[in-house]
Amino acid sequence: MERMFGTDGVRGVANVHPMTAEMALQIGRATAYVCKKHKGRRHTIVIGKDTRISCYMLESALTAGICSMGVDVLLVGPMSTPGIAFITRSMRADAGLVISASHNPYQDNGIKIFSRDGFKLPDAEEDEIERLITTDHIKDIRPTAGEIGKAKRIDDAMGRYIVFCKNTFPESMTLEGMKIAMDCANGATYKAAPTIFSELGAEVTAIHCEPNGLNINDRCGSQHTQDLSARVREIKADIGIAFDGDGDRFIAVDETGEEITGDHIMAICGKMYKELGLLKNNLLISTVMSNFGFFIALKELGIESGASKVGDRYVLEMMQKKGAVLGGEASGHLIFLNHHTTGDGIISALQLLSAMRHYSQPLSKLAKIMKMAPQKMINVEVKSKPPIEKIPEIQEGIKKAEAELKDKGRVLIRYSGTQSMCRVMVEGPTQEMTDRLTAMLVDVVKKSIG
Repeated sequence: MERMFGTDGVRGVANVHPMTAEMALQIGRATAYVCKKHKGRRHTIVIGKDTRISCYMLESALTAGICSMGVDVLLVGPMSTPGIAFITRSMRADAGLVISASHNPYQDNGIKIFSRDGFKLPDAEEDEIERLITTDHIKDIRPTAGEIGKAKRIDDAMGRYIVFCKNTFPESMTLEGMKIAMDCANGATYKAAPTIFSELGAEVTAIHCEPNGLNINDRCGSQHTQDLSARVREIKADIGIAFDGDGDRFIAVDETGEEITGDHIMAICGKMYKELGLLKNNLLISTVMSNFGFFIALKELGIESGASKVGDRYVLEMMQKKGAVLGGEASGHLIFLNHHTTGDGIISALQLLSAMRHYSQPLSKLAKIMKMAPQKMINVEVKSKPPIEKIPEIQEGIKKAEAELKDKGRVLIRYSGTQSMCRVMVEGPTQEMTDRLTAMLVDVVKKSIG
């Protein structure tokens, strides 16, 4: 049976299995049961959410499930995913639940779980929660009387998180004199983000900051930066900052309106961290999807690199294993382990702004630290997903492409984790060569498994 928990919790269309109120109640009960393994004290779980209309339904169901197992609930309302991770640790709660589908459209929703130390729940504990749900093992465990849990709202959670984020920005610096355009994606950062950057001295112009339950990520935020680019040029801002719906990632726009990828941001911050002696083990972790130009830039900077599987969970695992403090994805999900346990768009943006202050240079100039290699990626629908390394025709095609690219590019062919798709990506020295080799490999994949 397919695993209920993906690389970032449970996710799907709201009110359709598995994202139903009934399932949320069961997830709440199972999570509470796992938390109660720590004996001898009253247990609490934090619940936060983004701005989707379905969050009300799922929040109530989760709360009911947790309380029915004799565990108390702390409700913090709309707050970013990394904000919930921080509050969970700050309040010494046993777990933190986030109701969000991140950058997905409003009709989707999801549930992510953080452990008491602020890190996403390990696979083994997610598997245990799933087992408890599917086996009905805890169906008849029903605390009564004073053992039933209770729920209350935490009014100062947002203030705590704002102070936490501000403290990650160097005390010797301010943002005074800096003009910032900001796109909050009508999502979870709509209150905290403008406040944080304003209180640090910046002049902030915020757009897409009026959530109505239906407009989260709707042609805005980190995946749709057109409006932000236009506003940057209109007000002559020094930088544009775009968050996604749950605030765990961000994409920057330079003062000319050009989008700056997560790869650029990691390279800029990596260089600064190295110079300041903060780049532990002289190492930066990305994923296999980072641009070839990113790895060239790190080599020129004398920084070691590692590439994990796609997904911030796997980036974090490799960072912890190899002892790195900086890592992330080209999509803008960046992790600064010296500041937080998970990717935080606001903290990541503050680190980039500190680099702009450190170097006293505009973002467009800092971004020249790396040159993007021409890239082409095509998704091919497939009927099945046999191991790619065991398909002779595809392996022969890869060898042929790599022989032509030599050390000036690369080939990556992998399956989508959520769709019946095979992703074919080529990066090369010229767009013509990149397009041609991609077309050749797509044809091979279609004939083999399409």
